[in-house]
Amino acid sequence: QPPRGAWGPWGPWSSCSSSCGDGVALRTRRCLRSTEEDTCVGDPRQYRLCQLQGCPGVTVPFRAMQCSLYDNKPVLGTSTRYRWVPFHGAPNVCDLNCLAEGHNFYYTFGRVLDGTRCGPGSPDLCVGGRCLSVGCDGILGSGTRPDACGQCGGGHDTCLFVHRLFQGADPSSGSFGYVNVTKIPAGATHIKVTDKSRNYLALMTSDGRYVLNGDWSIAWPGPYEVAGTWLRYSRSPDGTESLEGPGPINEDLHVMVLLQEPNPGIEYEFWLPRGLHQLSRGDTSPLRQPQPRGAGRPPPQEHPVTLAPVLLAQPRGFATEPPPRSPPGRRRCGRCRPAKGRSQRAWHFCQSDFVFRGRILARRLVGQETRYEVEVKTPYRHRFPLVSREYVWVPNTCGCPPLREGDEYL
Repeated sequence: QPPRGAWGPWGPWSSCSSSCGDGVALRTRRCLRSTEEDTCVGDPRQYRLCQLQGCPGVTVPFRAMQCSLYDNKPVLGTSTRYRWVPFHGAPNVCDLNCLAEGHNFYYTFGRVLDGTRCGPGSPDLCVGGRCLSVGCDGILGSGTRPDACGQCGGGHDTCLFVHRLFQGADPSSGSFGYVNVTKIPAGATHIKVTDKSRNYLALMTSDGRYVLNGDWSIAWPGPYEVAGTWLRYSRSPDGTESLEGPGPINEDLHVMVLLQEPNPGIEYEFWLPRGLHQLSRGDTSPLRQPQPRGAGRPPPQEHPVTLAPVLLAQPRGFATEPPPRSPPGRRRCGRCRPAKGRSQRAWHFCQSDFVFRGRILARRLVGQETRYEVEVKTPYRHRFPLVSREYVWVPNTCGCPPLREGDEYL
């Protein structure tokens, strides 16, 4: 004799509620009890999603089609006829709430048919007047979700969590430009990279193709399709960046950073199948090594426009070696040397590696040097492409040349 209140086995699944599009199938079970007072805990019904091929020639959404069945039919006890469209602002999303087209009222025509989406773009379905989420097992209302390893209903035991902090590359040592951070192996899931500085994260595929912020070009925040998944790139006004995606990726991805200032640390994490974990500890270099500034063939030269006055300061990020530092101690400041006149403009253009028109955004003293944050307006001559914001370093703290915040200079 079965124990009190025990469920019997599940019966077979019914046929799908729809011949095309989304539908649901039902199966039931009986409560085995010895007396009428015995009860079973749980639901005697279970539903699963049966997704079939789309209905041929049908472009009207399922809910809209149900509302349209009442077009030009008398309702509300009057002879007035209306055309009906779905109304999504009612409390119960699984009622057939339809708005009278051209009017400001809606009417509820009972429940929607089983298999109707709970809302526009929602993956959940209405069954028996209830909105049920679809588990990864296909059972509605089961609550079963894939774990971080991608296993439906798993316990995170078939993969390993990788969480590290990259703190290398100090611009004071001349490491400007692109620097390798890590390689994320194929198969990784739940990827997240965070940078809390004014540097720029960059992403390269295994064949050396930049996907994000490559070749000295800064990309807009937003979703990017890469390696068989979507990665969302975010950047806040203070410079904080993040790169997140569900995965799994189908090829190695190389995370890099375009250094503009000292690196406070780049945090990255992902989940990796156990068999691939050792690969994540190996070589982190991409197939194509980025060229540091100061090497390679310069781009074609352009002719500058005439601006006045001319003030030139060597950008530290563009030099092959940092400017010499003065010995510690108090420095005396005299008068600033006058700006170069118009007659010397052509000579300076020919002798300089970088000439551009820019606006001074900020000024900061760093040790015995002055760092200017500059918005590059128009580049005229440069050995390598300039990003929209650059740092110009001057080897003194005397305010020479006298660059003022908000003004533009050549």
